Amino acid sequence: MSIPNTEFLWYIPNQNEPGHRGDTAVEGHNSLETLTEHALALERSGWKGALIGTSWGRPDTFTVATALAARTTTFEPLIAVRPGYWRPANFASSIATLDHLSGGRVRINIVSGKDNLGAYGDAEAEQADRYDRTREFIQIIRRLWTEENVTFRGEHFSVENSTAVPRIEAREGRPHPKIYFGGASEAAERVAAAEADVQLFWGEPLDGVAERIDRLKKLSETVDRQHAPLEFGLRITTFIRDTTDQAWEEAQARVAQMAESEPTTTDFVRRREAVGQRRLFDLASRGEVLDDNLYTTPGKFGGGGAGTTWLVGSAEDVAKSLQRYADLGITHFVLSDTPYLREIERQGSQLLPLLRG
Repeated sequence: MSIPNTEFLWYIPNQNEPGHRGDTAVEGHNSLETLTEHALALERSGWKGALIGTSWGRPDTFTVATALAARTTTFEPLIAVRPGYWRPANFASSIATLDHLSGGRVRINIVSGKDNLGAYGDAEAEQADRYDRTREFIQIIRRLWTEENVTFRGEHFSVENSTAVPRIEAREGRPHPKIYFGGASEAAERVAAAEADVQLFWGEPLDGVAERIDRLKKLSETVDRQHAPLEFGLRITTFIRDTTDQAWEEAQARVAQMAESEPTTTDFVRRREAVGQRRLFDLASRGEVLDDNLYTTPGKFGGGGAGTTWLVGSAEDVAKSLQRYADLGITHFVLSDTPYLREIERQGSQLLPLLRG
C-alpha cells in the first residue's frame, strides 16, 4: 500500500495549560525544550512538519514557529493565524522574513471562526464580515508575495505602493508559502474555492468528504478561480495500537474518561456554533462508528476531543482508511494522537511506512 503525491504533517499542541485531548502533560509541556523535542522527533520520524494551533489565550503561533524553525533543519511549521489579529502587510512581511531565514519551510493556516475577538481588539463578529475580510487578507498577502508596489483598496484592508521585503523565493511547485484554510459554511467555502491553496476538512465520513470536494471543485469554476487548482487536506486523530481489539478497547476507555470531565468553557461553546464543528457533532446521530473505523463519540467532548472524530485500529486498519480518503482527492494529512511525543514516534515507525509503500 502507498499513497503517492501526499504530505503527512502532525500537530503541536501549543497550549498554555497542561493537558489537551486526553494528554496528561507535565509541567514545562510548552517550554522551548519540550516543543523542540517534538519538532526534532517529527524530523527523525519522517513527518513533513506540524500544525501549530491558535486561539486567544494560547502562545503566539508565529513566535513558536520561528523558534522551532531556528532549531530544526527540515521541519515545516503550519502556522495558524487569524486575520483580525494580524494586519495583512505586517503578516506578509513577517512570513516572508521567516520563509527566507528557514529556507522556504513556512506554511500558513488561515482561521476565520469565532474567537475571543474583543480580547485582542477585533470587532468582526458577523460571519459574512469575517469571511469578506479573510478574502481581502488572502488577496493582499498573495499579491505582496508575488508582486511589487502593490496597491489594494478594500472594504476591510488597504495598502498603498507596498512591497514586502525580503522577497519570497519561488520554488518548484511553490510560488509562495501554501495557504491552508478551513470552514464548512457557505461563506467559508466561497473563500476557499476562490483564494485558498488547500482546503482542510475535519474527519468526516467518506461520503461527506466526497460531497464537499465535488462541491468545492464546481464552486471554484463559479467564482472564477485565478490560481492553481484547489487542493484538499484532512485533519484527524489517528488512534493506533498493535492490534485492532487493543485499539478499540483503549479508545473507548479514553472516551469514558473524557466524558467524566466534559468542559463548559466558552471556547467549547464557540466550537459548537461553528458549522464545521456542528457537522462533526451531528455525526454521532448516524452511529458510534461510521465507515469501517471512524469513531464519532469523541466529538461530543470538547476539551478532551476538541470536537474531532478518530480513526481507530491497527496501523494497517488506519492506513487503509487514509488510502480511501486519498482516493477521493485528499493530498494533505494532518494527523495526531496523545501523548504527542510517543505517538509521533509510534505512528512515524508503524503508520508512515505503510502510507509511503
